[in-house]
Amino acid sequence: MHASQSGFSLLETMVALAVLIAVGGIMMTGMTQMMKTQATLGNRTEMHTSVRSATELLTQEIGQAGKVSFPAPVTLSGAAGLNANSISVNSSSGMFAGEQLVLDAGTNTGGAGGTEWVTIAPGGISGNTLTLTKNLIYAHNSGAPINVYGAFASGIVPPTMTCGNNPCGSSATVLKLYGDINGDGNMVYIEYTCSPGTQASPGILYRNQMNYDASTPKPGTAPSKILLNNVLQNPNDPNGNAVNCFTYQTQTDAQANVYVTDVAVTLTVQTQNIDPVTHTNQQETKALLNVSPRNVFDAYFNSTLNFTQRVQPTPPTVLALLP
Repeated sequence: MHASQSGFSLLETMVALAVLIAVGGIMMTGMTQMMKTQATLGNRTEMHTSVRSATELLTQEIGQAGKVSFPAPVTLSGAAGLNANSISVNSSSGMFAGEQLVLDAGTNTGGAGGTEWVTIAPGGISGNTLTLTKNLIYAHNSGAPINVYGAFASGIVPPTMTCGNNPCGSSATVLKLYGDINGDGNMVYIEYTCSPGTQASPGILYRNQMNYDASTPKPGTAPSKILLNNVLQNPNDPNGNAVNCFTYQTQTDAQANVYVTDVAVTLTVQTQNIDPVTHTNQQETKALLNVSPRNVFDAYFNSTLNFTQRVQPTPPTVLALLP
């Protein structure tokens, strides 16, 4: 046979096949490693996203805690005479016993305008009629605006809070807060419950929200209230001490009101899936230090200046939700 018509020899074919197998093996190894790396990054990205979403919500709601507001503008629906101890308003929605209000744009019997602070008496809300703890010192015209200023001293419920003789405040694993959290005029009560677990059986961070004046019993934790899965016990600090999910810094004023002025949040989580490289669940610890509830801090600052009218008490309906 002519040389130009001859094919590959067996040796040449075997060498070519060996080179092809080697190159294919290298490519498959690279692709396998790339897939493992992608899975690792996907696991970590999912974990980072979940933790970031939870901590951003915590930061926002802690910062907004303690804000007091009405859902809509409130005015006098009828004239209020000098020395009257009750007033009629266009709406009592969002009001509670003990709340301190400001009556403005009034005129007294001498013809001069007057602004005054009033307090709703215990059991003093009957429809749109408010009974006050003291008589008015001015007369006020119908349509005079009624405002609410200041903030709740216990917007972040202090760990020292008691209900009767039993503790019912925030704790190392339960963060309790309330106020106009969403800035929409509607006050709500929120509980974060941190139930850390182990690597084999990770725990959960729950978020439970309800109206601040909810009349129904407080619902317990449920799957629909899960904010973050795969929560673990936090690593100990450098001194070997346990690190809680929630830690509080408090201040006390001359009237013995306790204010939580800083909240530290520490959460440790693990990935949902096992890492294909290390064959373990990856872990991350996220710490938020000194998250300040600005409204509660403003209330404390006003108290130090003796502007106690701007320090709003805990609504009775919130006290009923704490236990």
